[in-house]
Amino acid sequence: MTDEAAAEEGGKGYLLDNRQAEAGERFAALAELFDPVTFRRLRALGVADGWHCWEVGAGGPSVPGWLAARAGARGRVLATDLDTSWMPKSGAPYEVLRHDVGAEEPPEGPFDLVHARLVLVHVARREAALRAMVRALRPGGWLLVEDADPALQPLACPDEYGPEQRLANRVRRGFRALLAERGARLDFGRTLPRLLRTAGLAEVEADAYFPITSPAGSALEAATVRQIRDRLIEAGLATAEEIQEHLANLATGQLDTTTAPLISAWGRKPSSHDGL
Repeated sequence: MTDEAAAEEGGKGYLLDNRQAEAGERFAALAELFDPVTFRRLRALGVADGWHCWEVGAGGPSVPGWLAARAGARGRVLATDLDTSWMPKSGAPYEVLRHDVGAEEPPEGPFDLVHARLVLVHVARREAALRAMVRALRPGGWLLVEDADPALQPLACPDEYGPEQRLANRVRRGFRALLAERGARLDFGRTLPRLLRTAGLAEVEADAYFPITSPAGSALEAATVRQIRDRLIEAGLATAEEIQEHLANLATGQLDTTTAPLISAWGRKPSSHDGL
């Protein structure tokens, strides 16, 4: 059985439902943590006036808004997601479209840039989705995929020196178990360079960002734990008392919590001019 078939068979849908109130808190924390990393990489790829960009699984408005400011009136930015409820209903300088990158053909392009952040790790048919993103590129266009690798660094508190840190890591293990049950591939991030090359892209490179501690990291942890609280309890992965204690520890601001490394990989679709 292929990885994608196994994911489809075992998956039960996206664990972190965007319709829950905590989703907005998670989007804000993720933007604070990772937008500077994403924007630095997008600038290095040369996003500029007139570019056509597809933001896959946008979730919130921060990245498509930044792209629209760079692409200008002559450009085009399309933001897609399975759930567009956190996107502007009207008046945004970019298009919003409900789209399932793992199941549907890519939207009409071609695009100078396709970008996805923290998306494919949750998609059952993730390799098919990546190939669809490559198809949407114009020759010479860039694909930037940024995804987590929880298996590479699985702890909430790498410095596990006391009971608060041990509890945080136990809750994080429960979160990882729920993700795996839903079909997420916890070692996906490290595979991105290989997958981009296999998909036919050239000039493939990658780097990683690993925040150790920050207010945004604590906010992300708290929002995530509140969002999956009932599932952790139902699965016997944590008790209600343990979750309440962990949230109280986070509220003190003294718990150094981190996230899984964000691995950014990029590559260019070859054009007829290559090699001339």
